[in-house]
Amino acid sequence: MMETQHIISRRNVFKSSMFGLISLSIPNLVYANSNSVTRSYSSETLGKNNRYPSIDDEIVNDVVGSSHFNFDHVQELVNHRPELARANWDWSFGDWESALGAASHVGRRDIANFLISKGARPNIFTFAMFGNYEVVKSMIESIPILKTTDGPHGISLLRHAQAGLRSKDITGAEKSNNLKLIDYLEELNENVVQPKYIELTELEKEKYMGDYRYGDGEKDGFSIKQNMRKRITLGKLGNFGGGLYQKAPNVFSYNGITSVEITFEEVDGKILSLTVNEPDLVLKALKV
Repeated sequence: MMETQHIISRRNVFKSSMFGLISLSIPNLVYANSNSVTRSYSSETLGKNNRYPSIDDEIVNDVVGSSHFNFDHVQELVNHRPELARANWDWSFGDWESALGAASHVGRRDIANFLISKGARPNIFTFAMFGNYEVVKSMIESIPILKTTDGPHGISLLRHAQAGLRSKDITGAEKSNNLKLIDYLEELNENVVQPKYIELTELEKEKYMGDYRYGDGEKDGFSIKQNMRKRITLGKLGNFGGGLYQKAPNVFSYNGITSVEITFEEVDGKILSLTVNEPDLVLKALKV
């Protein structure tokens, strides 16, 4: 196995490393319940949530992830704590997604309507999924740049409108509205220059896949895998992640994030490492 090395340069470590570096000491938190019984809590009692009083990251991740597909679990989480209807999660490199945004880009009208009833804040992508032609049209006419603004994971307004057609219980009127909006957005996009990405062959995908390490910690690395849509993804070590889109040979963007570039070092047809280039970070990980 190749010896693990890493190269990290930062202008501001603290700014780029909030997760996992913030610690909170709560030696004596006093809580009075309705019966005026006083209880004392320590940091051990609060468990793994070292960001208290912020809601635990695992819960936020759970509600946003589940909002793609699991209505029952979303109801369980949000009914218990309605604020979670407004939860947002960074899937990596600033690919922010809300619970409502998740439901919107997969066409889950049922989950989206429930979240809105609990206080979620709809935006143009939600209106596109619902086929709200007049709302989307008026927003674009008011702020023209919205027609080329992408949602989570780089998913366009047009694809949100198309996702609305996949709703299981869509009515005839709803379908008609979505089709009208799709026609409008397709016409707008005729003069929009879309990013050009280089498609990979199956053999090319294979050479990138595997694990890459930048440190000796248990999670100090990335995994390149192929998802169900046959696209290679970059995620934390052992996990799937966001899609990689090839802009030039061995140069990729991550899920439409404009300020991040992933480059691969190739020698004699073999990938040796990847480098993440962020505005405040350059990180090299060796393939293992």
